[in-house]
Amino acid sequence: MKFTIEHEREEGGRWLAEVPELPGVLAYGASSDEAMAKAEALALRVLVDRMRP
Repeated sequence: MKFTIEHEREEGGRWLAEVPELPGVLAYGASSDEAMAKAEALALRVLVDRMRP
């Protein structure tokens, strides 16, 4: 499954990344790469949980 990770920098300087296809999957980081990596890891956890019976 492919999903999109959108990211933006907030006024305070931290980065927010989210996966629009998976509501509630968002993560913060000190850099865009960190925030996107955290969002990707969370998205994978959510997908695994959804596959469990």
